[in-house]
Amino acid sequence: MIQHDLFGILDDSHRKKGAGLVELSARNQLRGTVKSVKHGTVMAEVVVDVNGQEIVAAITNTSAERLGLAQGQSVTVVIKATEVMIAAG
Repeated sequence: MIQHDLFGILDDSHRKKGAGLVELSARNQLRGTVKSVKHGTVMAEVVVDVNGQEIVAAITNTSAERLGLAQGQSVTVVIKATEVMIAAG
């Protein structure tokens, strides 16, 4: 069920203060593993594997370095968007 995949990946124990995550209004928090980090001049492309699906984020090199992002690292992808499209089939 899609709702379970999007909202059920983190149970309430992960959302408690001190559990390593910041309290956020974004409900779509997906646990995954960094597949690759490609640094450009200013931005880095970070590919994260979330249960066999790839999520790609473009973040600044400074942020990627501050987070110490590397292949194989466990991360949380936080999606906050004003528009999400869904295709059937």
